[in-house]
Amino acid sequence: MQQIIIADDHPLFRAALRQAVSQALPDADMIEVESIKTLQESVEEHPDADLVLLDLNMPGAHGFSGLVFMRGQYPGLPVVVVSGSEELQVVRRSIDYGASGFIPKSASLPTITEAIQDVLEGEIWLPDGVAEKVERMQADVTDFSDKLASLTPQQFRVLGMLSEGMLNKQIAFDLEVSEATVKAHITAVFRKLGVRNRTQAVIAIQQMEIDPSDTSLSGT
Repeated sequence: MQQIIIADDHPLFRAALRQAVSQALPDADMIEVESIKTLQESVEEHPDADLVLLDLNMPGAHGFSGLVFMRGQYPGLPVVVVSGSEELQVVRRSIDYGASGFIPKSASLPTITEAIQDVLEGEIWLPDGVAEKVERMQADVTDFSDKLASLTPQQFRVLGMLSEGMLNKQIAFDLEVSEATVKAHITAVFRKLGVRNRTQAVIAIQQMEIDPSDTSLSGT
């Protein structure tokens, strides 16, 4: 039985994805999560999962950071981006950062079903007419993405909390660890990202944000 993880914080769209998966794989075991934290926990609990359907904009993620982290930590697990951001540059960056496909949230149910089937067969799936446009665009993989992918799950959570302006005491409370442990994580994050302080770390993670000015799939 194949295991599909649906990662989206919108219940209605999770339901739509669940329906698409049911059509593509009637016997699939579906796991639903609504944040990067619960996604990490789910992957740890289900190490043999076959596919992740990932919304870029979820709690705990900053643009492409969730995708980059997942590909770095679980390189053998295919991840398909399912996003309401349908700009060509978003599609290109998703593929550059290791996604096995990109499904616009505006796609029809049969299209989503087709995409899931193709990716599970080892293909990279993009909407009709988009692959050629994306191939003509310049690759946008940065050195920072490799650094981000090197973070452990706990370090990634700490970085996300830092970017939200949380204090060490607040982070320690949320993670149920000591402040000394938080400081150790922050030191490791700074070292891996090549930054010296919180401000530089926040500026660095902003490289993963989605630019709303990009050209859309429709060319408008």
